Amino acid sequence: MKSKPEAQRIPRATRKGPQHTNAPFWMISPAALMMLLVVGLPIGFLIFTSFTNYGQRTLFTGVFEFVGTEQYRTILTDSAFWWSLVKTVLFTTALVVGSVFIGAGIAHLMTRLPNALRYCVTVVLIMAWAMPNVAASLVWSWLFQPQYGVLNWLLTQTGLFGDMTSTNWAADPTLAWICIWLLVVWSAVPFIALTLYAAETQVSLDLKEAARLDGASEVTVYRIVILPAIAPTLLLVTMLSIIWDFNIFNQIWLITEGGPDGATSTLGVFTYRTAFSGNLQIGTGSAIAVASTLILMALSALYIRTLVRTGEDL
Repeated sequence: MKSKPEAQRIPRATRKGPQHTNAPFWMISPAALMMLLVVGLPIGFLIFTSFTNYGQRTLFTGVFEFVGTEQYRTILTDSAFWWSLVKTVLFTTALVVGSVFIGAGIAHLMTRLPNALRYCVTVVLIMAWAMPNVAASLVWSWLFQPQYGVLNWLLTQTGLFGDMTSTNWAADPTLAWICIWLLVVWSAVPFIALTLYAAETQVSLDLKEAARLDGASEVTVYRIVILPAIAPTLLLVTMLSIIWDFNIFNQIWLITEGGPDGATSTLGVFTYRTAFSGNLQIGTGSAIAVASTLILMALSALYIRTLVRTGEDL
């Protein structure tokens, strides 16, 4: 009796190939639905209100009118908006430069520490990173308080700046910026340092030793061997820092509330004051928030483009 052809003995499911199913979509649908409710709807409402005169009257009567792009024309012709944007960009630049520079230095230092000391530094960094920014801002306010602030007392003891016991950092524009800068950098350095440390530990020891044998100094080794190797990670933490620092609000509001006289009023503080202070111009505040989101989206697109190019070069 003749056997069946080989093709007829192959199971039907095997002949048809892999089966397509909608199971993955059903599995991610609960998370997608929650993201839509928690993120999508608020963003949609924000964009909607930016085209209306939603304000204090609307909260009591529910009445509002569509005004088209009037809110956007208002903020684009408002000098306060542009000035707050300039301050935000300059302050974000100072924060990113400071936090990345200090974080990279600590990361490189950790590669040269003994194991026990390196573990201690890691624990301290993680504890600083885990501290909520609201709690950190309150502690910072206590440290910089006039009369009983620890920092004022220490500076007074050094004698470098005279008697600073009664100095109110939040009342002076320059000192207020310095105080907030120190707080934000202190909070941002742990993530940057640990991330860059992890990247630096992956650099080949043979390349560093070869550079040293050729007579390169430690600075040169870092510049020509380590820095190119950690460049993608450095770019990542830099772009993330730009996005985070551009959105800073809690630290500024809890320490100075945008003062003195609006000196520390960045775009986030300006948005909050416009939408929820005075006449509750929620529509105008929504337009400012949408404009800020578009700026961050442009920065994110620039980061993705640069990252893709970096990957192609590698």
